[in-house]
Amino acid sequence: MLVEKDASEFLRSTFRSIWSLELLFLLADDATRCWSNPEMVAALRASELVVNQAVDNLNAAGLLVPVQGGCFRYGPHSMEVHTLVISARSLYAHSPDAVRRTIIRSQSNHLLKFADAFKFRKG
Repeated sequence: MLVEKDASEFLRSTFRSIWSLELLFLLADDATRCWSNPEMVAALRASELVVNQAVDNLNAAGLLVPVQGGCFRYGPHSMEVHTLVISARSLYAHSPDAVRRTIIRSQSNHLLKFADAFKFRKG
C-alpha cells in the first residue's frame, strides 16, 4: 500500500495532464530511443501544443534527457524516480480512472489555491 501511496503522490506532484503521463510511458518503453517532436505528436495522435507542454513538464521534472538535435529520450534523474514511474504505470494499468482523477484533482487544487490568493479577506 505504501508503493501505491508513493505513486499517487508522484502523480499529483509531477503531472499536469494525462498527456504527460502517456508521453512518459511512450518514451519509457524504449529508453534508448531519441524521439523528435513530430514523432511524439504522431505516436500520441496529439497536437503539437499538447506534446510541447508535456515535454516541458517532463523535462522540468527530471524525467527526460534532451539530446542534440532537438529530440528527447526517457531518463529519470534517479533510480528512485524510475521506480516511481514503474509504480505509476502499474497503478495506471490497474486503475486508469483513479489515476486520471488524481491528476485532475491535483490541478483543480492548484487552481483553487491560485484563485483564493485573490479573494478579499474580511478583517
